[in-house]
Amino acid sequence: MLIDSHCHLDFPEFAAELDAVVTRARAAGIIRMVTISTRVARHDQVLAIAERFADVYCSFGTHPHYAHEELNIGASELAARTQHAKVVALGEAGLDYHYDNSPRDAQERGFRTHIAAARATGLPLVIHSRDADADTARIIEEEAGKGVFPAVLHCFTGGTDLARRAIALGLYISFTGILTFKNSGALRAIAAELPADRILVETDAPYLAPGRHRGKRNEPAFVVETANVLAEARGVSFETIARQTSANFFRLFSKVPRPRDIDDNFMQLAQLQPPAA
Repeated sequence: MLIDSHCHLDFPEFAAELDAVVTRARAAGIIRMVTISTRVARHDQVLAIAERFADVYCSFGTHPHYAHEELNIGASELAARTQHAKVVALGEAGLDYHYDNSPRDAQERGFRTHIAAARATGLPLVIHSRDADADTARIIEEEAGKGVFPAVLHCFTGGTDLARRAIALGLYISFTGILTFKNSGALRAIAAELPADRILVETDAPYLAPGRHRGKRNEPAFVVETANVLAEARGVSFETIARQTSANFFRLFSKVPRPRDIDDNFMQLAQLQPPAA
């Protein structure tokens, strides 16, 4: 049992075989998938996929690449669109200084707008942060001073300082196939030390295929390999990581219905497995 907490099933790479992709994910034990919005203007396509599959949910928001295109969308509009049963999160929003496809002031403005919507709705914000550790930490700390908000740093590739400051604010941290790459030793070291109740796994499919799939199109079924490497890094069993990350997902993405076999006892026990010393 695993969850792909972040994928992009609306992207054209999946158009020809979306049913097969979802079927393979189910066969691999993936019980929930969240397909993530990158543009409000394209959200109808994202929502249609979530409505098509019982185990697929979605977010609503604007990726930092497109922040300058959708600055007219305020926190109240973002919040209003989350009333749909299948919309379970906001974003992804945040900062991307690697590509700088959108002016940095527009990225920050959009980021803060999404935080305000997360604060108002209680739904988690999916945060994108690339080559922007210092500003991401500054913004989340400033915004937390205005009131708490739930969030996850998705596809985490940042440093120890950002991880520490995010965890101190109660945020979650999610890992992709990058964790499995040979040159990701520093990232695995961070993953090994994080609190058990604050870690998630994801694919970011169709990008960042892990390990033996590297160079291929990624898909939700491949999150199993990332979870295996996360378990190795933390010195625990795959079953422990599956249980922990699933419980963490349902705690953060609280709008997503739990399967019948995940009860409150499961949620509590999943927090009690620390990394090996």
